[in-house]
Amino acid sequence: MFWPPVVLLTAALAFSLVDFDRFHHLVSAANQWILTHFDWLFSYASFAAVLLIGWVAISPLGAVRIGGPEAKPILNRWNWFSITLCTTIAIGILFWGSAEPMFHIKAPPPYAHINPYTEDASTFAISSMFMHWTITPYAIYTVPALAFALAHYNLGRPYSLSGPLSLVFGRAATGKAGAVIDAVGLYALVAGVAASLGAGVMTLSGGLEAIAGIYDTTLLRFVVTLLIVALFVASSISGLQRGIKVLSDFNTKFFFVLIVFVFIAGPTLDILALGAQSLGEYVVTFIPRSLALGERAGADWTRDWTVFYFANWLAWAPVTALFLGRIAVGYTVREFILFNLVAPALFGGVWMAVFGGASIGVDASEHHALVAALEDRGPEAVIYSLFNALPASAIVMMLFVGLTFISFVTAMDSNTHSITSVCLKNIKPGEKRPRAERWVKIFWGALIGAVAFIMTSTTGIDGVRMLSNLGGLPGLFILIAMGAVIVTMRVNWLREIRAAAQPASAEKPAGEEVAVK
Repeated sequence: MFWPPVVLLTAALAFSLVDFDRFHHLVSAANQWILTHFDWLFSYASFAAVLLIGWVAISPLGAVRIGGPEAKPILNRWNWFSITLCTTIAIGILFWGSAEPMFHIKAPPPYAHINPYTEDASTFAISSMFMHWTITPYAIYTVPALAFALAHYNLGRPYSLSGPLSLVFGRAATGKAGAVIDAVGLYALVAGVAASLGAGVMTLSGGLEAIAGIYDTTLLRFVVTLLIVALFVASSISGLQRGIKVLSDFNTKFFFVLIVFVFIAGPTLDILALGAQSLGEYVVTFIPRSLALGERAGADWTRDWTVFYFANWLAWAPVTALFLGRIAVGYTVREFILFNLVAPALFGGVWMAVFGGASIGVDASEHHALVAALEDRGPEAVIYSLFNALPASAIVMMLFVGLTFISFVTAMDSNTHSITSVCLKNIKPGEKRPRAERWVKIFWGALIGAVAFIMTSTTGIDGVRMLSNLGGLPGLFILIAMGAVIVTMRVNWLREIRAAAQPASAEKPAGEEVAVK
């Protein structure tokens, strides 16, 4: 499972360096083909994930403890929440929280039949952000993560994507076929992570330009990419307890501080009013938005935004699920849903309401200064234009740049661990980690950084979108298969799951993980 994605991605990088125009043409054609043929499946599968998790929460499966009756958590609830949150949001909310609403208020989709820069356009913008950043994306994460957690800890399946799939597909998902599944998952994650890293590099470069006047050049983006990769690889090598646990705790607390600051310093009443109105719009239109019904079907806006987001989440979900499932041992399935879907979705909704509402309010009062920043310098400049309109802007921007840097490092820390664990498949919980693990982490970090740099330094935000779609397609089919695994568990394996890991056979190895046979 190591070599197929490595060969594919390194070949693509070499092609891009030799003949970028031809490479870009082929990638654009592949991206368009995915959107044309699978946009409906992205929508339907994502909506099905929401329904499936709701069904599991109220079913007897919800009471099952991951790892068995005597399994003990390896993380307390706060650390569990903070690690889960930072692993899943990466850089996304920092980049899009202020930029996305500017796109929507200046150019609402034709099917919405609303005028730009109106109250209806503002409501549409924030309700769209609720769609893209709350319940649905976290359902996309929760389905494969839950399937893996129960299959690995309660039914003894291997630490791999193919492990839980063997419950449905039997021997067809093991051996060489299982290696292919894991390789597809690795490819999807690298593409999705590279897309997010590209957005982070653009955000940091825009911040350095806004704070220090350093012009956003290709060289600057290369240096920023190199620093991010170096730090997240170093953090990943240091281990779960010393690396991601500390970073995620700091990150999450800083997130809340930043939300409170923008809420108080910004147009507070406007944020509250717009957030409440948009929440109602989101609830009313949830089903037609989820399924792209009516004029939304096949619309360019739906593909460029909703499908793009779903593809990005789907690219991250398969391999990220291994990490999310790993750290959930000792908690029940309902607790898993609460901390992997409900709590992060609430956080995402609050963040988008505050930052999106503040951006729209400031843009209206500053003669559309944020939209002007979007058009002149790109989406990475919008958040700094917002901070310029708030008190202590210089200090806040410097802190924000630091938070952006640490945020992506935190997310990649956990995903680098999962990537490496899949590549070194024979490692079992409690065994001594081989020396090769460090070099595998360094290799994947360098490859992800190279992919992100090539795309963002040449095609900008369009490159980010294409990477998301290319990684999301294989993730889409893995999500569908993992959904089938959960249904099979509920129908055929519930008794075995409850009976597994009896107290007499529970054990905790010397390593960081809890393994219950």
